[in-house]
Formats: sequence, C-alpha cells, structure tokens
Amino acid sequence: MKSFLYMIKFFFHRKEELYFSLKKILGFYPHHIEYYKLAFIHKSVSERDKHGRLINNERLEYLGDAIIEAIVSDILYKKYTNAYEGFLTTTRSKLVQRSSLNKLSTKLGLDKLVQYIRYSDTHHSHIGGNAFEALMGAIYLDQGYERSMWFFKRLMDQGYIRPDVAAKKEQNFKSVLLEWCQKQKMEMRFDTTEIQDTSNPSEPCFFTLALVEDKVIGRGKGFSKKESQQRAANKSMELLRHAPELRKALERRRLTRLAISDTLHFFPIFEKYSQEMDE
Repeated sequence: MKSFLYMIKFFFHRKEELYFSLKKILGFYPHHIEYYKLAFIHKSVSERDKHGRLINNERLEYLGDAIIEAIVSDILYKKYTNAYEGFLTTTRSKLVQRSSLNKLSTKLGLDKLVQYIRYSDTHHSHIGGNAFEALMGAIYLDQGYERSMWFFKRLMDQGYIRPDVAAKKEQNFKSVLLEWCQKQKMEMRFDTTEIQDTSNPSEPCFFTLALVEDKVIGRGKGFSKKESQQRAANKSMELLRHAPELRKALERRRLTRLAISDTLHFFPIFEKYSQEMDE
C-alpha cells in the first residue's frame, strides 16, 4: 500500500513539475499536458502507449515545422513591407534552419526536458531543434494558431529570436542543405564544372549542379566554385521547402538505394553459401 501511494505521489509530482517548467517557458499553462509530454519523447526511448504502439515526437515535429514556417512567413511579410520575395525567403531560412532551432532550444532549456537515449553525439545533434518543432506542434494542437503566434512573438520580445540579426547574417546554404540531407539520411553531392562566360571570356566562371540521391534539384552559376555551389544549394532549399512531391520522390530514391545496397551486400554471402553447398 505504501509503495502504491508513493507511486501516485511521484506521478503527480512529476506532472506538476512539468506544468511549472512549461509555464516558465511558454508563459501560460497547458490545457492538455499529454501533447507536451509527447513533444519531449525522442524515438530512441522506444516508448509505447497502452495499446503497445511505439510513440515519439516525430509527428508533432512534422506539424510544428509547418506551423513555424507559417508564423515566420507571416511575421516577416508584415515586418519588411517593401522587401522582395528572395529576401523574405532567405531570412526565413536563416531563422528556421536546424542550427538556429538547436541554439534556441538550448537557451529555453528544452534539452533538459527531452527523454532520449544517448548513444551517438552526432545522431543526437538535432534533438533540441526537433524538440522545439514538436513543442510548437503541441501548442498548436493544445491552444491553436493564435496562441502559437503569441508564443513565438514572446520569444522575439525576449530576444531569443531576432529577425533583424538573421536578415544581416550571411548564410551558408551549403551547410543548410547538408543539414537537411543528414536529417533525412539522404546522400548529396555537388557537380561543379568550369565554363566560359561569353560576356566576359577573361574571367573564370563555374556552373554547379546540386544532386540529392543522384537527382538534380538545384543549379547555380558564379565566378568561383564556392559562389556557384552556394547558389545551387540556395535554389535546392527553396525547391525542397515548397515541393512536397519532390521530397516524396527523393525518399523513394533513398529507399531504392538502400534496398539495392542490401541486395549487393547479401549476394556475396549467398554466393559463398551456394559454393559451400555444391562442395
């Protein structure tokens, strides 16, 4: 009986602790705490619900990613009334890129709330950013878009998110594309060639193709390899963000590549086994 009472006391203590931790971060109390608990469960924990199904924060992460992009787009559109589409897209990309969300998550202390199993520092390098996206998904499901917008603007008012600084910061689009590919477990490479610019034959010119899973998704031209690759990567990220069918096609290519790799790995073993049987 004492053990049962202790378990109940421990459960309510943990629940109350999460409520107060979230209140400090969010600025409001959650209505449905279950959304937020799920937002901090990483897939490495292998948590299961009462039906035995594996549960983690990946679906909330997916939803939160879309909510963040909508909010940032809304804020930037209203803040920079005379800015061109290219500037808005680039600034948004800087604010929502994985490294920015990772830093924001650490500042908010979300890393202390995430449940995960540490077995590779590289594998867990994006846990914080993923948790922030999942948190935004939880807020949206719990209290709607307006509250999600209110929370994001609160972070801006507190100095955690600074669009003006991001707008002036030079972005490494190659790193952004590489981060995205690493997260999706996809292979990428740049194919750069030197070409002759007919308008200025004396200056070297470079043309780059950005390939993800051996599919060309971006092209760039510049007076240096770096410049052409940056432009190709920038075009790639713009396309990936707004072309869900392309992302699905790349995922199919990835699965096909893995299936072929598994087959090629298995074939020598099968061949050796067959030879041994023949002997």
